[in-house]
Amino acid sequence: MANLLTRKKEQKISALTVFAIATFGLHFLVLLIFLVQGLNIRQLSLRKPPTFVQTIDGQPINNIDELAREPQAIRQFVSKTMMSMFNWSGTLPPQTIEEVAKPKTDTGILVRTPTGGSQKVTTSSWVASFAISEDFRKGFLSVVADMTPPEVFATNPNQIMTAQLIIKRVYPPVQISPGQWRVGMVADLIQKKQADGQRLITPFNKDLLVRAVDYFPYPLVENSTDLQKAIYSSRTDKLEIYELRNLCLIDNYNSGETNQSNPCTNDSFIK
Repeated sequence: MANLLTRKKEQKISALTVFAIATFGLHFLVLLIFLVQGLNIRQLSLRKPPTFVQTIDGQPINNIDELAREPQAIRQFVSKTMMSMFNWSGTLPPQTIEEVAKPKTDTGILVRTPTGGSQKVTTSSWVASFAISEDFRKGFLSVVADMTPPEVFATNPNQIMTAQLIIKRVYPPVQISPGQWRVGMVADLIQKKQADGQRLITPFNKDLLVRAVDYFPYPLVENSTDLQKAIYSSRTDKLEIYELRNLCLIDNYNSGETNQSNPCTNDSFIK
C-alpha cells in the first residue's frame, strides 16, 4: 500500500514538473518572438527612406543608384533656392486669400555678420538657407545678412527697398564625383527703391557645388507650423548646396570641361 502511494506521488510530481517546464518554455518562446519583432520594427524605423531619381518635373521614379539626380531637377533646385534666398520684398509669403491682398510685414530674423555684429535677413532667405549644408549655412547666411539693406524692413514708404534675383542662365550640371555636381549660374541682383524706382544692379555670377542627400519628412505634419513646413519643403529635392564660388564665364560647361589656364579665380563666396 505504501509503495502504491509513493508511485502515485512520484507520477504526480513528474507531471507537474513537465507542465512547469513546458509552460516556461512556451513563455520563453513568446518572449523571444517579441524581441525579434521589436528589433525588426526598430530597424524599419531607422532605415533610410527609398531614394529616387528625379524626372524633369521633379517627380521621383525608382532607381537603384541612390546618388543619381536628373540634371534638369538639379538646375531647378538651384534656381528655386537662389531666388528664394535673394528675392527680398519686405513681406511674408501669403498663407491665406486675405494675405494675398494684404500681405504681412516681414520683420526679419537676426543673424551674425562677418564683422561680428548682428543684422537681419528676410524670412524667405532664412527658410531657403536650409537647402544649404549645415557646415556652410551659417557662414553663407552671415554674408547674405551683410548684403541685405536695412531698408528692406522699413515701414516708411519713402525708404522701402526691394530686391530680385534675375537669373539669365543656369548651366547644365557637371558631375565632379558620384552624387556631386558643379552648376554655373549667371544672374543679376537688382535692388530697387520703391519711392523713386532707382535701381542698383549687381552681377551675381556663381559656381554652386551641389550634392545628393537623404531626406526625412517631418513626422508630425498635422501639428507643424507653416514655418516648419516651409523648412522641411526645402529638403524634399534631396539635394543641398555645400559651396559657392565666383563663376568663371570662360569655363566650358557644355562639354563638361574647365579651362584651367584662365585668369579667373575660384575663391569661395564667403571668403
